[in-house]
Amino acid sequence: MENVKVTLIKSLIACKPNQIATAESLGLTKIGNSIVLKNDQVLAGKIKVISHLVKVENA
Repeated sequence: MENVKVTLIKSLIACKPNQIATAESLGLTKIGNSIVLKNDQVLAGKIKVISHLVKVENA
C-alpha cells in the first residue's frame, strides 16, 4: 500500500462534532498539522468525512 500525507488546511471551529472527532482521531488538531498514513479503506472513509478541511497528497 502507498502512503498518503494528510494536512489540515481549514479550521475546525464551526464544524460538526463528528468532523471534529474524525480530524482528532487522525491527529489533526491545528491548521498546518500533517500526518503520513497508509492508504486503506478506513482512511478513505475518514478523509471523505473531512474532505473539505484537508489536503491529501501522495507521500
